[in-house]
Amino acid sequence: MSDLFFRSKGFISSGFINFTPKEAYAETLSGAIFIDVREENMAGFKRFDVAQVMYLPFSQLKERFQELPEGKGLIFADTSGLKSREAVLFLQNQGFQNIANLAGGLVEWERDGMPLKTNINERLDGSCMCQLKRRNKSNNQ
Repeated sequence: MSDLFFRSKGFISSGFINFTPKEAYAETLSGAIFIDVREENMAGFKRFDVAQVMYLPFSQLKERFQELPEGKGLIFADTSGLKSREAVLFLQNQGFQNIANLAGGLVEWERDGMPLKTNINERLDGSCMCQLKRRNKSNNQ
């Protein structure tokens, strides 16, 4: 459970390290990399504005996890912290250390006033999270 990068940092929940948005941001300033596991259609409108971020959709994680950088602390993030939690559990089972979850995901990140990049052309439509999709480009005016 303890590791070199995140030892005595964050909080333990579900058997792994979780960070609040402010803690996660501080870790990025020390070289940690965000791994955004949101699906492509969900990641265009609002993005984490951190020095190093890698986009690896959760649906591709099992096939592509070998692409993850070695020798760095990795913080997994998504919209609400659910898929990133699953990603951390999967990677723990693959023997990964130096991994953590962003508790609350982008929702908490934005609520806490952490830096975001927004692309208004990638806004989403839908009445709930399960129905979100990209807006029709002709309606983006």
